[in-house]
Amino acid sequence: MSYQTSIWPLAAVLISLIGSIPIMLSDRNPNLRESWTILIALGKVAIVASLLPTVLAGGGFEFTIVEVIPGVPLALRVDAMGMFFALVASILWFLTSVYSIGYMRALNEHAQTRYYASFAVAISATLGVAFSANLLTLYLFYEMLSLSTYPLVTHHQDAEARRSGRKYLTYILGTSIGLALPAMLIVYSLAGTLDFKIGGILSGTGASSQTLALVLVLFLFGFAKSGLMPFHGWLPAAMVVPTPVSAFLHGVAVVKVGVFSILRVIFHIFGPEQLLAVNLGWVITTLASITILVASMIALTQDNLKRRLAYSTIGQLSYMILGAGMLTAAGMTGGLLHIAMHAFGKITLFFCAGAIFVAAGKKYISQMDGLGRRMPITYLAFFFGSLSIIGMPPLGGFISKWNLVIGAVSSDQLLLLLVLLSSSLLNAAYFLPIVYRGYFAKAADPVFDQGIKEAPLFCLVALSITACGSLALFFYPDIFLRLARLALFS
Repeated sequence: MSYQTSIWPLAAVLISLIGSIPIMLSDRNPNLRESWTILIALGKVAIVASLLPTVLAGGGFEFTIVEVIPGVPLALRVDAMGMFFALVASILWFLTSVYSIGYMRALNEHAQTRYYASFAVAISATLGVAFSANLLTLYLFYEMLSLSTYPLVTHHQDAEARRSGRKYLTYILGTSIGLALPAMLIVYSLAGTLDFKIGGILSGTGASSQTLALVLVLFLFGFAKSGLMPFHGWLPAAMVVPTPVSAFLHGVAVVKVGVFSILRVIFHIFGPEQLLAVNLGWVITTLASITILVASMIALTQDNLKRRLAYSTIGQLSYMILGAGMLTAAGMTGGLLHIAMHAFGKITLFFCAGAIFVAAGKKYISQMDGLGRRMPITYLAFFFGSLSIIGMPPLGGFISKWNLVIGAVSSDQLLLLLVLLSSSLLNAAYFLPIVYRGYFAKAADPVFDQGIKEAPLFCLVALSITACGSLALFFYPDIFLRLARLALFS
């Protein structure tokens, strides 16, 4: 793959970081502040999209910012894998920004300027991770994301929010500093570089299988944003945040950054062939399988809708890691594809949860009987999002799960096939009753419910677009499929 030097990767990262300044300066003019947010989000999508044709043609872009350590610069590189993630993140940040206007205004939330500015910084960090050329750059942007999302996690500034914020930083920073950083130092001592490379930079270093196993486990748990158990506790705790933040955490950035970092390690630090040679794929698939099944069963017990969605996310993230751990072309393609398919489906579900809270003030599933008849668009979107997460056609989630099934079968890993089928049944068990109760159950308080109608237009437009996006990805997955397949070899 040939890379051309260009400043555009840096521009894609910086546009929202610099844009946070006019957002903060527009504190007293909400219309102007939100106009800046939308304009910056559109600019980010436009820059990322402009890089896409070159990447699809087999090319790429790179830009060195500064050399921090001899041979280890702070550098950006746009390859197929990074483009895949950046495209998903930039599109969904724009839609989250649109949704936020309706949600934050409807609830008259405080500190909205800080909220929008923190969002802008966080999406810059996300694009920085996507376009990182080496582990050092990825690690620095990973930590930048942790710190920039802290004000979002603690947005309500009450005791529960502060408690959740402490838990968030303890898990996220504690694991990255205590586990991922030492793993990175070991990699540098073995390979003399931290650059991402097809086939992995640890290939040919002569490292023992025990050393490789240690480094792999340190990375798997060190990038705790991925939600692998037992380092998943921060994720349900973070559900005290406003719903657009939940959508951002679960659909657009934070959790996907954790998974993306692990996929970078598997693809470009170890390399699939080396992991096969030393038989370490089972470590990845075992941890992922346990997380998938346990999280899905816990989700069944949750009455709070956002907490059910949170545990669902923990399980779904491990689908992506499971696919990578299969070390087959189909499995790895399915794992990468699930980043996009899950993102559109899950952000739709969170948008719907927020719309229900704005319109009806309800956050417990047991209180939502009959709401589907009052909010038909929201519940139809929720149905679409649910089908995508379950993996049912004609929604995009079917495409990624089908590839995962092919990956399990082609590698004769029938236990993984059982995990995939069992978890999909559990997905259906914790999502479809919500839809059924919304449409067919008798409302607990018919008189009160008569005053309920759909959420504000900005909320409704955003959740409708993401729901339609999940549908469109089933029929038109070509761009993401091409990028995923390119990512295996570039």
